[in-house]
Amino acid sequence: MSIPKNIKALILDMDGVIWKGDVPIGDLPSTFARIRERGLKFVFATNNGTKTPEEYQQKLADLGVDIEPWQVVTSAMGIAFMLSRKYQPGTKIFMIGEDGIRVALQEKGFEVLSTENAPEAQAVVMGIDRGINFQKIAEATLLVRAGIPFYTTNTDRTFPTSRGEIPGSGAWLAVITAATGVEPIVAGKPQPYLMELSLERLGSKKEDTLIVGDRLETDIASGQTVGCPTALVLSGVSTQEQAAQWNPKPDVIADSLAALVQ
Repeated sequence: MSIPKNIKALILDMDGVIWKGDVPIGDLPSTFARIRERGLKFVFATNNGTKTPEEYQQKLADLGVDIEPWQVVTSAMGIAFMLSRKYQPGTKIFMIGEDGIRVALQEKGFEVLSTENAPEAQAVVMGIDRGINFQKIAEATLLVRAGIPFYTTNTDRTFPTSRGEIPGSGAWLAVITAATGVEPIVAGKPQPYLMELSLERLGSKKEDTLIVGDRLETDIASGQTVGCPTALVLSGVSTQEQAAQWNPKPDVIADSLAALVQ
């Protein structure tokens, strides 16, 4: 199936839609040339908060797709946006995550603590961290058990790579939740923050904006929550069989982004 005629803008997931790991899905330059030919505006909205918008811009440029940093909305930006509504600049945060989250928090004026200074934290923030270790998990657990508010970029249990799925943010969160009995407050999909931020960037109406993703429980669920039409692509995590069980069903199902925009 292809894009409905009324659609003027796209909100695109990345992992499982644009690439798997570092391997592009299909001929990306040709796919984005087609998107531009059709006059569709687009932004990327990803639960992966490891990189900054500029790093994603470079990654896409390396794959032959030129974009501006404003076209990238990450769960790291979503969590910094959410926290800036609750906490003053200078608030001390213990973070398990990578540069994408660190930069987003620092841009909002928060102080990101080292593991050694973790006991001073006024909030705990967690995302994907490929340098995760027992000490970080232990500090986060002690803080959450002591009642310090607990936030996460996303709850994706796995993360698609070219070889298959590896543990995502949700898998590591499960360790802390098991040790504390506390569920984190979520900034990323399926919560609506990233979609709202994306619609703001696009300046488009909900009914004219198609959300494209590969996961029913995050991408499609968040699109349905904010009232946008949705498209599931089968190039990532969720399958046709799972889509048949999902209620309400995605508006469109396609094999890939390329198939969707042809």
